[in-house]
Amino acid sequence: MVRGLFVTLEGGEGVGKSTQLRLLNSVLPSYGLDVLTTREPGGSPGAEELRQVLLFGQSPLSLRSEILTHFAARFDHVDQVIAPALAAGKVVICDRFTDSTLAYQAYGRADGASEILSLVARLQEQLGADPDLTFLLEAPREVARVRLAARGAPVDRYELSDEGFHARVLAGFQQIASDNPDRVKRIGTSGQSPEEVNSLIVKAILSRLQQG
Repeated sequence: MVRGLFVTLEGGEGVGKSTQLRLLNSVLPSYGLDVLTTREPGGSPGAEELRQVLLFGQSPLSLRSEILTHFAARFDHVDQVIAPALAAGKVVICDRFTDSTLAYQAYGRADGASEILSLVARLQEQLGADPDLTFLLEAPREVARVRLAARGAPVDRYELSDEGFHARVLAGFQQIASDNPDRVKRIGTSGQSPEEVNSLIVKAILSRLQQG
């Protein structure tokens, strides 16, 4: 059985992940690839219900409960959507995955506490689904805030957090990229058009597929 390729898009709020997900979904099939695009939290019916709790629920969860709820959604997403698609040889592109839990919960909320980092690592090991390639999209926070304001979408719990939280999240993503240089490719999105960013991502995906 030929396994597909698992690609994730990561980064803070307003860096262009959703735009790139849409572009990849339209561009990659022209190269003869069978593509599935999805997102987290969410991606399966049950995980989408948990998304509402995590992003818009009225009762805040404790940190460990929040992490476990993210992973409950992720396990369902992997079991029902991602793993079957990879087994069928598809290129799966996911807007956020475990790196976001590390950045937002372990670094953003827990400030890199070792016991929280260990909890996430243990859950990820049990999950048994690791991205083959990750694109960390980056933009200055002031640029991201302008993009978010222009988007006009409902504001979730994380977007409402203070600037200290967002600074820790971005530092967390930078640490993840430093720890995983072969998997994580950093791309700045503020000085390039979405199409230029998309071209870089497509080239990297095609190169990875050629490597086998």
